[in-house]
Amino acid sequence: MLDRIRIVLIGTSHPGNIGGTARAMHNMGLADLALVAPRCEPLTSETISRASGADTIVHGARRAETLEQAVADCTLVVGASARSRTLPWPMITPRTLGARLPKELSGAESRVALVFGREDSGLSNAELQRCHAHVHIPTNPDFSSLNLAAAVQVLAYECRLAWLAQQEEPEGSEAEPNQPMASHEELEHYFGHLERTLIAIGFHDPALPRQLMARLRRFTLRARPERMELNILRGILTATEKQVASAQDGPRHESDDSDTPSP
Repeated sequence: MLDRIRIVLIGTSHPGNIGGTARAMHNMGLADLALVAPRCEPLTSETISRASGADTIVHGARRAETLEQAVADCTLVVGASARSRTLPWPMITPRTLGARLPKELSGAESRVALVFGREDSGLSNAELQRCHAHVHIPTNPDFSSLNLAAAVQVLAYECRLAWLAQQEEPEGSEAEPNQPMASHEELEHYFGHLERTLIAIGFHDPALPRQLMARLRRFTLRARPERMELNILRGILTATEKQVASAQDGPRHESDDSDTPSP
């Protein structure tokens, strides 16, 4: 289970925080680190010093230019957020996150990404909208600033507790694996398809978005569609596009009915 949990750092500006994150991960049995557009040289003497023997994680870290690239194969993406947003998103605690992991990772293709933002500004609204849920560490409100590596340590600890609890379950108690969940990449293709279709039928005006796509993102990510369910939705969108194109080409003839998809 721990092998399929990825820690994603976006725009990290201090190499020591990358080393500290690697150490926190190694302490808890995590090894998959992704660095998105770091604002510093990731591999320095300070990185190695702060890693304290976990520098193999830094050497093996995957590099990406965007969040989408870093989590394309992930089926659950959770962003660490300390701020309330104008558009509320599902918010969970670290303990709740840990409790969800065994079920989330029951499928062979399942993978979870825990995303952490920049030291000075955290995650952008656009990045947070690409997460299924947000996790908030309930710190002292009078002193809420938390070091990046410390924040990773808290969530990594909850991941390990969930894994340990799973090891203690008696044999035969595991539930049947769920159907494969839609990956982040598949969801992004769906959202692009959905927006094109809504524009084509005149329901969505990009010049006056009114947070429509953001709200549809929130609704869909909260629903956690399986891959098959997402394929059904995309099939509906494709059929809708065909109907729009047909209507634009002029009235249909009776012979066209043979091309109508079966329900």
